Amino acid sequence: MKINAKPFIYAIAVSLFTQGCGQGGNTNNKTKAPLDGFATGTAKFSADESFSPIVEEELFVFKGIFTEAKPVITYKPETGVLDDLLNDKTRVAIIARQLDTTELGLLKRRELIPDVNKFAIDAVALIVNQASNDTTISVKEIKQMLNGKAKTDKSIVFDNPNSSLVRYLKLLSGNQEFKQKNIYALSSNKEVIKYVSTHPNSIGITGFSWLNDPDQDYAEAVDKVKIVGVKDESSKTSPNEYFKPSQTTLVQKTYPLSRPLYIIDCTGRKGLGAGFASFLASERGQRIILKSGLLPDSLPTREINFVH
Repeated sequence: MKINAKPFIYAIAVSLFTQGCGQGGNTNNKTKAPLDGFATGTAKFSADESFSPIVEEELFVFKGIFTEAKPVITYKPETGVLDDLLNDKTRVAIIARQLDTTELGLLKRRELIPDVNKFAIDAVALIVNQASNDTTISVKEIKQMLNGKAKTDKSIVFDNPNSSLVRYLKLLSGNQEFKQKNIYALSSNKEVIKYVSTHPNSIGITGFSWLNDPDQDYAEAVDKVKIVGVKDESSKTSPNEYFKPSQTTLVQKTYPLSRPLYIIDCTGRKGLGAGFASFLASERGQRIILKSGLLPDSLPTREINFVH
């Protein structure tokens, strides 16, 4: 389901009004009042650590606008986020896939109906050292590498085994276990970039968002790697062309390695989860995604001034 961002301010006003009324309500009411409203209070979220750069950017602006809103976001591998959601440690999650039938069934038995909204698309990028002669690769070659069928002595590195990226690569390759000696799981996307920056005979697989406007602690490493162009032989429109990840190639669907980002709210009310989800879908939230280099779910409109 897609959020309509237009009622955003109205919903905030209603939330603040009802909270104000509730403060003078019946003191005999034993029902525990929520700690959060649409743009106020505190609530715990769990988010895929692969997307911490863009989530932190959105959170910074959200909290700057709504100073009474204090969401607490814990970043974990995808498996940890799902564990939190399914075991009621959190009711708001940010991950790179929709829930499957089994997961939806578990929530339904607890009478929790998830409100799922896509807010961005990220690319999966392949990187090599600046000294490497490699500049292109095909999807077929990627699958062969992940299945141990490619004749290469290059080290293939990605983030930790429980990440959404590893799940994505397993689906892509059809291989549920990467046992090859030249395939390594590191601790994070930052570590992947740092490793490739110092190992010319390696290929790193990372989220594209980590290569745009990096933090100072790994910016130097980003300068020492380059992105590889990818060709998809099964493409109906351009089977012989190589593309690098960008907003243009994502919107045109010519870059073959991408994944959507979702926010899942299981609270069943207009609390802070719904407020943050609405902000992500708003024009302001989508512009932050556009500026980050990722693809917004809905492209913000441009204002053009005509000079007469």
